[in-house]
Amino acid sequence: MGDAADPARGVRGGAARPVAGGGRARGGGLMRTARAGWGTYVLLLLFAAVSLFPLLWAAVAASRTTTRLAHTPPPLRFGRNLPRNLGIAWTDAHLGAALANTALVASVVAAGTVLVATLAGFAFARLRFRFRGALLALVVGTMLIPPQLGVVPLFLLVARLRWTDELQAVILPGLVSAFGVFFMRQHLVRALPAELVEAARVDGAGALRIVWHVVFPAARPAMAVLGALTFVAAWNDFFWPVLVLTQTGSPTVQVALTGLGRGYIPDQSVVMAGAVLGTVPLLLVFAVLGRQIVGGVMRGAVKG
Repeated sequence: MGDAADPARGVRGGAARPVAGGGRARGGGLMRTARAGWGTYVLLLLFAAVSLFPLLWAAVAASRTTTRLAHTPPPLRFGRNLPRNLGIAWTDAHLGAALANTALVASVVAAGTVLVATLAGFAFARLRFRFRGALLALVVGTMLIPPQLGVVPLFLLVARLRWTDELQAVILPGLVSAFGVFFMRQHLVRALPAELVEAARVDGAGALRIVWHVVFPAARPAMAVLGALTFVAAWNDFFWPVLVLTQTGSPTVQVALTGLGRGYIPDQSVVMAGAVLGTVPLLLVFAVLGRQIVGGVMRGAVKG
């Protein structure tokens, strides 16, 4: 009785008891609270500085002239030509229309990839059908094939459909992602118990209702991450859009920026100004949605 009532000596049978390091045991397990030291903050600051330096230097270069950029050492302070260079890049590259086209392409590709990958990932994770393992291996195996190998037949197909210089030529090939299918399958194997799906079926839920009320809530954190990664990849894609889109058609930002580097002596400061304009929308997207994405990942990581 005395031992069981004394919290300093602990409680037998799996109850909570004090432990070293500020944690406590629950149900026989040990929970410890980790505290970040000054070394952790130094490493994070260094990593942030290294990551932000290219963007900062691009903005500095956009505020200078091409002649000044050719000096050694290069400038590291802002100049006075940033508004002028931004205006030239915006006008010469028609970045207004290019940004609208890129936003449309990236949004549709991200939404389509997330939808298709979630449904396919659920099928591979929790449905039983013949050759499931072989089909999954085939999907994963396609990631080993360089995308450049399929450019010629894909371009011939797009040309036969008369989609050259049209945005659908960039959107449709990007709606399916083997990595997205594998990523969602791996997440749903852990986050979606088979018993939950069976319980929904016993309650009379159909396939669409199970997907909407069971699969999508369980897959929401991974869907947010996959959507963000796909949006960034579609926004920065250059190789395929430059083949099927031209400046006289409906170019994306990356294709439109190629027009700034043409000429006998390209104005590098204007090129850097265009690169800054093409990067700002991505920064705004992460500034607005970054907390939701991180919060979704944390909710998916915490169970119980």
